[in-house]
Amino acid sequence: MNDKLEFAERLKKAMLDAGYAPRPSVLEKGFNTRYWGRSVTFQAVSRWLKGLSIPEQDKLQVLADWLNVEPHILRFGECSARAIREKKARWDVALSGPEREVLETFINLPAEQKKVACAVILALARAGNV
Repeated sequence: MNDKLEFAERLKKAMLDAGYAPRPSVLEKGFNTRYWGRSVTFQAVSRWLKGLSIPEQDKLQVLADWLNVEPHILRFGECSARAIREKKARWDVALSGPEREVLETFINLPAEQKKVACAVILALARAGNV
């Protein structure tokens, strides 16, 4: 299955789970009452439900909020969300207190100081044959 069809299936499931019939008329009305931008057409939401297109990020966020589902799960699926959580967990475990403090401090440095810190770290790594 392709990304658009998979998105359509997740959208239909989210609508059903939220108590809405996965029909274009329901989606059009529900979406347009919550979206502050230019209204979407019946044809546009039909394309979402048929797996012919995927809404832009701002529209995806409105859909996710309305249907009470995480935007990244609606867009990419639970497998993607699980992979992100697993990578984050590995990163959290790998960093102990001192390393975490150094990285958080590095993140807050101005750009020029980050360049200097990177150069020092790379020089130390080359000197130690890391």
